[in-house]
Amino acid sequence: MSTEKSGRLQQDIPRHVDLIDWETWTPTENAVLCFLHDDHKILMIHKKTGLGSGKINGPGGRIESGETPEQAAVRETREETGITPSVLEQKADLAFIFTDGYSLFVSIFLAHGWTGTMTETREAKPFWCPIEAIPYEKMWEDDPLWLPHVLKGKYVSGRFIFEEDKMLSHTLSISHSGRG
Repeated sequence: MSTEKSGRLQQDIPRHVDLIDWETWTPTENAVLCFLHDDHKILMIHKKTGLGSGKINGPGGRIESGETPEQAAVRETREETGITPSVLEQKADLAFIFTDGYSLFVSIFLAHGWTGTMTETREAKPFWCPIEAIPYEKMWEDDPLWLPHVLKGKYVSGRFIFEEDKMLSHTLSISHSGRG
């Protein structure tokens, strides 16, 4: 059974991650997030457009045709902040299913080097944030579950079900080195 909601056709989406066959799951889109990171701070953005508008997150966006996730992370960070990241390390893979039928696979990168000058753009207002002051209350509900592990050098695989901005279910796998 399907119902109309917010201009999209609402599918019969399971509301718990254990009810999804993750082996055969295919996302609607693939995306990246890139956190520029040193020992004391990370680069974050106030997102102005698109999915998550109004929230705080890392720079990022959708992977374009022919791009690798790392290339997309560099491009999106440069487009949203004016800063070009380097020395990227993939630290997480996160799968999101929304009950309206949209789904997203996100590769998370930490960048340990960068060049350029931070600039506000049409898409984002970037800012440096001390690690101990990350404003999790202004971020997606899943971020405080995985981001602290990533910032400590661990690799995280996560699966999440959301209804709009509300997280309904999740599972995390945390590895101490490399991909889980």
